[in-house]
Amino acid sequence: MLRRLLLRFRQRRRYSSSSSATVPLSAPTFAVFGANTGVGKTLVSAGLAAALLSSRSPSASAVSYLKPLQTGYPADSDARFVFSRTPAQLCNSSSSSSPRATRLVSSCRTLFPSPAVGAEAEPLREIQESVVSYGGHGAAEETKVLSCRTAYAWREPVSPHLAAEREGMAVGDNEVRGCVEQWLLEEGLAEGGEVWKVLETAGGVASPGASGVLQCDLYRPFRLPAILVGDGRLGGISSTLSAYETLLLRGYDVSAVILEDRGLSNDKFLLSFLRNRVHVLALPQIPEDPLDDLTDWFSESSSVFIVLKDALQSFHLNRNEQLNSMQRKSKDLLWWPFTQHNLVPQDSVTVIDSRCGENFSAYKIKDNKMMLVPQFDACASWWTQGPDSNLQIELARDMGYAAARYGHVMFPENVHEPALHSAEILLGGVGKGWASRVYYSDNGSTAIEIALKMAFRKFSLDHGILADCETSIKKERNIQLKVLALNGSYHGDTLGAMEAQAPSAYTSFLQQPWYSGRGLFLDPPTVYIKSEMYNLSLPQSMLHDPQTSGDTCFSSQAEVFCKSRDKSSAADLYLSYINQQLSEFSLSSNSEYLAALIIEPVIQGAGGMLMIDPLFQRILVSECKSRKIPVIFDEVFTGFWRLGVESASELLGCSPDIACYAKLMTGGIIPLAATLATEEVFESFRSDSKLTALLHGHSYTAHPMGCAAALKAIQWYRDPSTNLNLDANHMKLKELWDNALVKQLSSLPNVKRVVSIGTLCAIELKAEGLDSGYASLYASSLVQQLRKEDDIYVRPLGNVIYLMCGPCTPQDSCSRQLLKVHRRLSDFNRAH
Repeated sequence: MLRRLLLRFRQRRRYSSSSSATVPLSAPTFAVFGANTGVGKTLVSAGLAAALLSSRSPSASAVSYLKPLQTGYPADSDARFVFSRTPAQLCNSSSSSSPRATRLVSSCRTLFPSPAVGAEAEPLREIQESVVSYGGHGAAEETKVLSCRTAYAWREPVSPHLAAEREGMAVGDNEVRGCVEQWLLEEGLAEGGEVWKVLETAGGVASPGASGVLQCDLYRPFRLPAILVGDGRLGGISSTLSAYETLLLRGYDVSAVILEDRGLSNDKFLLSFLRNRVHVLALPQIPEDPLDDLTDWFSESSSVFIVLKDALQSFHLNRNEQLNSMQRKSKDLLWWPFTQHNLVPQDSVTVIDSRCGENFSAYKIKDNKMMLVPQFDACASWWTQGPDSNLQIELARDMGYAAARYGHVMFPENVHEPALHSAEILLGGVGKGWASRVYYSDNGSTAIEIALKMAFRKFSLDHGILADCETSIKKERNIQLKVLALNGSYHGDTLGAMEAQAPSAYTSFLQQPWYSGRGLFLDPPTVYIKSEMYNLSLPQSMLHDPQTSGDTCFSSQAEVFCKSRDKSSAADLYLSYINQQLSEFSLSSNSEYLAALIIEPVIQGAGGMLMIDPLFQRILVSECKSRKIPVIFDEVFTGFWRLGVESASELLGCSPDIACYAKLMTGGIIPLAATLATEEVFESFRSDSKLTALLHGHSYTAHPMGCAAALKAIQWYRDPSTNLNLDANHMKLKELWDNALVKQLSSLPNVKRVVSIGTLCAIELKAEGLDSGYASLYASSLVQQLRKEDDIYVRPLGNVIYLMCGPCTPQDSCSRQLLKVHRRLSDFNRAH
């Protein structure tokens, strides 16, 4: 019975998921971090365990203690210390006079000792057990459980990364996290009552784990509330505050700070400095005599540990109450963008506790249990997200440095390092070979408006429209400058950007009564995968003879992008169509000019994840340049490896005059946009009059935090040592979506088309009438299944379901998500 009660931890050495971070919330769970090594973390663990298991705390029926990494073993075993000292405290404490008698069942076990432990290893792997009674007299009225475990142990008393290397027992981060997750999910430790879990780290907050990854980063996916054991020695204020801020920088909540009182009043200073935001507790000075069994010290400290227990209990209850209330409060207080609130049941609101890499940590109730569950962010948080968990921390650090160094400084006629360095890397990357200037703004829509102003000025100068504007204001006002764009395009939500896109649900009278659509909008040919083949779809407006319009099927994506198509019959068809449309427009008015071409290169995002035939866009760009119509590439969505290359212009094989970037530029961690332009465009604004300058800007132009984030993110994506998906020889991403699975998806009977390129995989479901288009609710049940049962957060575009990852997302993670979608779509097909 005892062995069955205690033996809940299966021995495993291999764990597959790098994102395992499921955290049950019913059991109060805390991670004990130290400001340094030797500050008393294990004493705190043992004292807290005794306070929880004392008969005056009947709600805590069990304490489960885990030491994931232990060195100096077996001479030093923190789990064994907690196993031996906790019962001793209970038997020696004042609770022995309580009328309530308690039976404590304790166990201690080491799962994976290093081979260097030698002959001592085998007995240590067996469960050590003890049973003691404490409290009142007579038969025990209740049974409590203390389970102490060490996961990985090495003999040499050095940092785990050194011990692992020297003793030949390497342990990967996934193995450690898998072990922790299995411990977190373990149930049945005691019959009824509340189970508390305590994870104790090794060394200090920033001490390396077995792989060399800092422990504050190693356990970050779980984001367990932290107990910080501070340093009460001389200089301890500094190390404690450094540890505290290191945890905050990684998104941890520090529930309490506890430290030894060395007569220096470190606790009082810390409490004042932290402005009472965190409980700060002081313990009596720890005896230095190695022969002292600490019985008196634990007795003297018991009241402090009871206060700590109460503070942690309050923290746990408040945290759960907050998470429980967020769905209801959000429905009462928030106004979500692009959302019809009548279609959002309260229980379908996703409560996001945190984010680690490409995963949300989402609050859910599963089987009547409160959980934090990793949920793959399959829309990359509106296409902004690219960081893995490592880059996320790097971005936070660089942004914090920029905020502390600069705050914010105004930009006109000034320069600061983040703005200058990020401009250099932009011009050497996405702007290489064509751009010479960077104009900063705050978001993609604003970047588009700036690009339009640039293009209109350049066009006006090139075509003599501004030659006599100073003397002929009336003539200037009669001139109408418009854009050449594509149907299905989307360039942002601000009023000017909306004027540059074709009519759609976003521009209807209900949404934008001022909309007039100031442009000529062409019908583009599209490319998609169906039945394992790449298919070319020509619009009805493009009159053609099916016998002479060229190939409409391709066996690979490489054939679609091949430059040899420039001399095909499809190229002739496109050229004819474009020239016809431009000629008809020029004949229709003498005062209207097409003053800019604006396109989303290759992929139209919000329009439904449509792949435009690159041949068509290449010819369109060429024709506009021959007519001196400035070309704008809207790369807010497509830029920075979103389509597998740094800039979509590489796929088209041509360059713009102006291009707009945002979203992935900063890894999505903070808003920033940039409009890049050629020197010729810049020169069109030069003169001796301020009135001819580009009079556009906002208070936060080139804000240092945004520029610092952009610099870090761009460098990270382009470096093969940090972006393992990058094929350095060809400077493009490896295939992230399993090609065989993509083809299988394209062959499902209820799938109309599939687009797979770079970090994007989009699936349009076959639907007719009201079931198709942006307003479609056709896929609602599928979406809810993916969110609630498969832990994939999808936000469809009508009947278009898409998955999106970051440039650094591991290929196996993409395959797992795609496999889930394939399984659901197969069932969806049968149900419909």
